[in-house]
Amino acid sequence: MLKKEKRPKRVNIKKERQKLIKEKKNLLPKQDLQVDKKTTKKIDIRLEKETRLYWVRAISGALSGLIGRLLFGVIGWWLLIWMLCFWFITPFFVSFIVYKYEYDKEEWSWKNIIKPGIGIFFFLFMIVTVITHTFLAFS
Repeated sequence: MLKKEKRPKRVNIKKERQKLIKEKKNLLPKQDLQVDKKTTKKIDIRLEKETRLYWVRAISGALSGLIGRLLFGVIGWWLLIWMLCFWFITPFFVSFIVYKYEYDKEEWSWKNIIKPGIGIFFFLFMIVTVITHTFLAFS
């Protein structure tokens, strides 16, 4: 009997958490969130820019893999260097020359140019290059 008395009472964490959430909702009055139109517009513009760069990256990944392997016959380490050149140079070229985006450290910096589409670029480059190399090896 002594052991049962010394044991702490079991607590259902899920129920306690739900109870705390309900109490917090009751304490805080409902607030109407008003969104500033200027910030929303800036976010929309930045997302539109990043979306364009994402799709440019996807297309350039597939095309650079196809051109590098099919036309120039690049393999091995040279193919890696070829990929890295397109990986880092193409977004800046497209961003500043084709779309003519202004460079602003606060809203549109080099990180926003490099980030979108890195994964899709690499994936499409590798898939297209491997398929092209396979067809060339078997022909």
